[in-house]
Amino acid sequence: MQSATPPLHFARPTVGQLGIATLAMAAVVLASNILVQFAINDWLTWGAFTYPVAYLVSDLVNRRFGPGMARRVAWVGFAVAVAVSLLLAPARIAAASGLAFIASQLLDIGIFNRLRQGLWWRAPLVATVIAAVLDSIVFWGIAFAGTDGPWLTWALGDLAVKLGVGVLMLLPFRLLIGRQAARASALSH
Repeated sequence: MQSATPPLHFARPTVGQLGIATLAMAAVVLASNILVQFAINDWLTWGAFTYPVAYLVSDLVNRRFGPGMARRVAWVGFAVAVAVSLLLAPARIAAASGLAFIASQLLDIGIFNRLRQGLWWRAPLVATVIAAVLDSIVFWGIAFAGTDGPWLTWALGDLAVKLGVGVLMLLPFRLLIGRQAARASALSH
């Protein structure tokens, strides 16, 4: 049985593009692992503001280079971030972050890839929302469950901010894919 849509062909990244994407992913996760240790109030930590950028990186790589390259960036970013996080954050946070990160990134990549043919905003929005929910459940359940702080309200506040920032990340996503489309069009003429 034939597929209704033809197979997609993705650009091949340069070493520099792959390096930038991987470093961006690692930097976002590392910053989030450090910032999650600093509470703003009983509902929020600073890490909630940086982490959704990981979905932007993943979705941009997925859009341009395909899900295989997005998974590669996620795995390399994961390894680098966890290794450095073990030096700069408590082991429980580094482990929780690593598990939550890779599970939510792989989910984000899979959902994005299934929805990529629809409206430009559907794939990044739906993938980010579902992946952020999984990330929050896994991370907060491992990192802080059973500890003294108001971790449950932090988890709820964190998720709310992740979802809000995830929606805001649609703007740079649209701008960047529009710029890429304009460059591709100029090169073909």
